[in-house]
Amino acid sequence: MTYIQERGSTHVYHVNRMSKEEMDHMISLCVHEQPAYCVAACPFKMDTKEMLYYAAKGNFKKALAIYEKITPFPMILCDGCTAPCEDNCKLCELGDGVSIREVERAIVRYGEPGRRSSVFRMRKKKRAAIFGSGLFPLFLAGELEKKMYPTTIYCKEEDYESYIAAAAGHLLESDRSNEVKRLKSMDLSFEFGCSLNLSFIREKMELADVVCASEEVAKMLAPEEADVEIMLREQAKIVSGPAESVMDAAFAAKRAALTVDLLVQNLSPHSNRGSEGAVTTKLYTNMEGIHGSNKIFCGQNGYSKEEAVEEAKRCIQCHCDECMKGCVYLSEYQKHPGLLAREIYNNTQIIMGDHPMNKPMNACALCGQCTVICPNGFDMSQVCKSARENMVSTDKMPLAPHEFALMDMLFSNSEAFLSRLQPGYETCRYVFFPGCQAGAIAPDVVMQAYEDLSNRVAGGVALMLGCCGAISEWAGRYEMTEKVNEQLKQELAKLGDPIIIAGCPSCMKQLKESIGAHVIGIWEILREIGLPQQAKGLEIPVAIHDACGARGDAQTQDMIRQLLSDMGCIVEDTEYSRDLSPCCGYGGLTAYANKDMAAKMTEKCLERSDAPYITYCMACRDRFAREGRESRHIMELLYGANASNMPDISEKRYNRLILKQTLLKNIWNEEPIMEKKDYTVAYTEEAIHMMDERMILKSDVERVLSDYRENREAILDEETKELVTRSRLGNVTFWVRFVETEDGYLVHRAYSHRMNIMKRVGQ
Repeated sequence: MTYIQERGSTHVYHVNRMSKEEMDHMISLCVHEQPAYCVAACPFKMDTKEMLYYAAKGNFKKALAIYEKITPFPMILCDGCTAPCEDNCKLCELGDGVSIREVERAIVRYGEPGRRSSVFRMRKKKRAAIFGSGLFPLFLAGELEKKMYPTTIYCKEEDYESYIAAAAGHLLESDRSNEVKRLKSMDLSFEFGCSLNLSFIREKMELADVVCASEEVAKMLAPEEADVEIMLREQAKIVSGPAESVMDAAFAAKRAALTVDLLVQNLSPHSNRGSEGAVTTKLYTNMEGIHGSNKIFCGQNGYSKEEAVEEAKRCIQCHCDECMKGCVYLSEYQKHPGLLAREIYNNTQIIMGDHPMNKPMNACALCGQCTVICPNGFDMSQVCKSARENMVSTDKMPLAPHEFALMDMLFSNSEAFLSRLQPGYETCRYVFFPGCQAGAIAPDVVMQAYEDLSNRVAGGVALMLGCCGAISEWAGRYEMTEKVNEQLKQELAKLGDPIIIAGCPSCMKQLKESIGAHVIGIWEILREIGLPQQAKGLEIPVAIHDACGARGDAQTQDMIRQLLSDMGCIVEDTEYSRDLSPCCGYGGLTAYANKDMAAKMTEKCLERSDAPYITYCMACRDRFAREGRESRHIMELLYGANASNMPDISEKRYNRLILKQTLLKNIWNEEPIMEKKDYTVAYTEEAIHMMDERMILKSDVERVLSDYRENREAILDEETKELVTRSRLGNVTFWVRFVETEDGYLVHRAYSHRMNIMKRVGQ
């Protein structure tokens, strides 16, 4: 047995980093955090979606708090709002959009204003003066009060009521009264009944650091200025704005408040230009299954609270979670790929200590389903694969999550490896490459398939049993992948560089991409030469599970369906089939690195149909069988030979060895050398189950027992009369609990850990 050594920190490896620019570009493809269509259309950037969410729940207090973030006087704004959000509501595509403005009015009327805490509100030292009345001065007063500027308003009006009336006299009396209460609660100073002539204004200007004026007063101060939409006199620090409409005034006031910030810091106010306003959104919202509806009728007095709740419920809360709906991995972590990719990137490039994202990056199946589902083609598998390679190359990725799978690959390409020309040929046109999982799970199927191909395919068919290198590729161990590639290239050259007939779509993909080989699927050859005589489909409807390796390969997907139809199968296409098909949990080595995640992936695959599953990946077939679902690899139907259900990890090793030995003997007349022991090792059912769960091979146990036979070191459990012994094999210490029998040993339990047991000399 070959064991993999942990990498030491002194070895220098090539670092394959994803640059910050590449990562930023990748993250930009994810539209999950893009604003909803209504939010993007709002020049004030109000979170309309969240406001409607709380309104739909009847929580008008929280809904009002969201509205109050964008304006100090919500009733005045919503009464005069032109509601560009309504025209951009996604529901307009199917019927009436949500009546957002009327819901806003109800929120303002029925919502309880929030109480502002004064604990962290510290008044600024610079003072502001506002001259005049109307919409712009009123909104600006509220904005400056939010920013904690000591502000004095000088106006002709005699009281708060008339000051509000000068700006919003058209409001209902009750609504106007509520806005008066808001104004009175603000930390503002008023001087009512002022005579706003030039001498008075210039006198009061001396008391302020920044002067803000209504349009009327601004023209009085600077009659030569033609454009007073936003008039900036940097020398006098005068800020003014328009009063044509509520929207214009409110928007200008927000921008003017930012300008005040710049002026008091002696910064150029022109840098504030264009910082506000509506934006363009790239959000994608799937409207499939959503039905249009009519908005609730609104009378002259607006919605009642109950009507507003019902109208808010019509909001579909536009969002993009297509990948999270289809991908168990993203759904389990409850993070959209943009955020998860950023955290993984930081884990590989920035964090120097503990690496908490190692487990998430290893849990990804690298299947590419997210890329197909995402409207912008976000590729989470690229992020995770690149991250694994980086962590491996910098010695920050422990071997433990993937060690067993990597050892299994080495076994397939050493002890279980076989490469032979078809008898009677010096070179062959083809070579059959069934894949390591086919030999491990269905060795009889592999033998029958090779016999059929060698008998019916012209030009000769060689045979190669081994692993394509996908395992080390998935693990990010690119140095191991390069060694596998070199081995396969050399063996293919000995065979005359034949066309590879693959029995697995993952092998097809890996061999094409890694060594540039000409690869076709066995299904393609069988479409040409015809079905084997023993081919027979199931007599009940079957569901197809498309393998991850065939994602984007419509030709293979179509051929599989055609072959099943030719065998008389009634085929059901399920949700998330073809390119949208999820991973069974084996891909990306998820089954080794995160068993719970892999189990959920398998469950996701099986929930699509109650019918027997037909697949063309042996790993998929094995995982489905382990969950109790009847499943078949298409080659089992083609050759009338069913694989054994749920072989454990030791049986899979044994099957590959027996397959090699049987083929050598029956086809190439080579008698294999069998190692014989003079004792037997038996296992209880509990031990077999435990070993399979913990990925402990029978060969590991037998190595430990062999060491025991030499050193006779064991601990006796007086209660059970069982012996416990241990040995360190490679990076792992294995423990075996057993009893001695007349013929050898009976193993009751086995477990392992990565701790190294040290002996103290002299004790």
